[in-house]
Amino acid sequence: MSTASATSTSTSTDTGAGTATAWCVDPYADALRDGRGPLFLRRTDGWLLPLEVERWCARADAADLSALRRCEGAVLDVGCGPGRLVAALALRGRTVLGIDVSEAAVAHTVRLGGQALRRSVFEPLPGEGRWDTALLIDGNIGIGGDPDALLRRIAQLLAPGGLLIAETAPVDIDEQVQVHVTDAQGAAGTPFPWARLGSRALLRRARRLGWRTDGADGTAGQWTADGRCFVALRRARTERISIHSADTPNSAAVISSQRARNTSPDEPVDAS
Repeated sequence: MSTASATSTSTSTDTGAGTATAWCVDPYADALRDGRGPLFLRRTDGWLLPLEVERWCARADAADLSALRRCEGAVLDVGCGPGRLVAALALRGRTVLGIDVSEAAVAHTVRLGGQALRRSVFEPLPGEGRWDTALLIDGNIGIGGDPDALLRRIAQLLAPGGLLIAETAPVDIDEQVQVHVTDAQGAAGTPFPWARLGSRALLRRARRLGWRTDGADGTAGQWTADGRCFVALRRARTERISIHSADTPNSAAVISSQRARNTSPDEPVDAS
C-alpha cells in the first residue's frame, strides 16, 4: 500500500520495520515525486498488482469522500501516502494526522498543507488510545502482512468505541504473501510481507478479535463506491489497551523513524 502470524508486539514491530524499508526504495519514491506510474506490487510467482499512483496523487475522489464523510473526531490516516485524504479532511476542519514510512510520501503530504509523521504504525505514535477514527485506505489493511496484528494495533490507537474505516479488495480473498515494489523497467525493492483481504475476510477476522460492524444490522458498515469496497468497524468499548504516548500532533511535522536510534523520536526533519 506480508507470512507467519505475529503473536506479539515485538514480532509486529519487526515485520513493520521490514515493510518500512521496502516502501522507501526508489521506484516508489520516484513515482510519488513524479505523480505517476506505472508501479506494481510483484508477488514471488510473478503476479503483478497495479498501484494507482495517479489517483493517490490527485484530489480525493467520490469514493474517498464516501469514506471521509463517515469520519468522526480526530482522524489518524495510516499509510497516508502522498496525503490526499489528510488534505481533504484538513480542509473540512478535521484534526487529522497522516503517518507513512516513506519520506517522499510524508513530504508530499506536508506540501499539501497536511500534518504527517514518518513513522510505522507499529512504532510509538502520538495520542495512542485517543484517536476517534483510523483509516486504512488504498489496500493498507495489508500493512505488515498480518491483518490480525494490524487490527490489534489499531485497537490500541483508537479511543474506546473508536471507528476504523478500511478499504478491502473487490474480490473474496484472504491472502498473505511476499511482494516487492517494482516499476515498468523492472527496478525493484526488497521483498516484504503484505496481505490482501476482501470484505468477508476482514469481517471474519475483525469479529474474532472483538470488533463489531458499524451498523445495527451489519450492512450499514459495508458499502461500495466507484467499484471500491469499504468496511467500517467499531472498537470494543471495554477492551483494555496499553498507551505508549499521549502526545498531540506537532504542527506540520515530518518525523524520521529511519534515523539513528540515539536521536529524539520527535525530532523534525526537513520536508523539502
